[in-house]
Amino acid sequence: MSVFAALVDQLADLLHPLFGTAAAAAAIVLFTALVRLLVHPLSRAAARGQRARAQLQPRIAELRKRYAKQPEKLQKAVLELHTEEKVSPLSGILPSLLQLPAFFLLYRLFSGGGDGLLSHQLFTAPLGGRWADALAGDGMFGPAGLVYVGLFLVVAAIATFTYVRARRMAVETGAGAGTGTGTGTGALGKVLPLLSYGTLITVAVVPLAVALYVVTSAAWSAVERAVLYT
Repeated sequence: MSVFAALVDQLADLLHPLFGTAAAAAAIVLFTALVRLLVHPLSRAAARGQRARAQLQPRIAELRKRYAKQPEKLQKAVLELHTEEKVSPLSGILPSLLQLPAFFLLYRLFSGGGDGLLSHQLFTAPLGGRWADALAGDGMFGPAGLVYVGLFLVVAAIATFTYVRARRMAVETGAGAGTGTGTGTGALGKVLPLLSYGTLITVAVVPLAVALYVVTSAAWSAVERAVLYT
């Protein structure tokens, strides 16, 4: 972990002429973006897998109707369909899981992996501090509090974009399939897009360095999904 902390510190030194005292914060954003760029091939693989599975959904729906009362035959028929089309049931899921170590590493790094990094500031807000610290200091609209207000606005914009796009895709997918989904699946489809607003809670409780990572990663994910899943 200290190796990655040293890399971020060096990156902050390089960015200092451009960003001054906010160089460490800029280094966190840039380092997060670079790591996301490195795992982007996995995201592309996940998108290809999801598209492949989506193309099979109308045929799987027909199989469900045909074997509605024969679950064993349904399972066998679905597996045979995946084999015939050379589509793994886990395609799209496994690449996403392989990205988790990178995200865990970044979280660990920015939540305390480099004490020197956390001693820096974004404007007047310490990278090792939390929103509660800003509120206890000069309040919500103090210099440090305004940093968090700005982050909350960015997160809200990203979450709204993600929510609207997810709802639109859900409607288009449902219309394209021509078949209804179960009550549970439909309810889940309505709730899942709202989870993007949970990032607001995360930003409110984690250190500012982690909040910058979370916001950067969320923005990257929103743009990446908009590009890959169109």
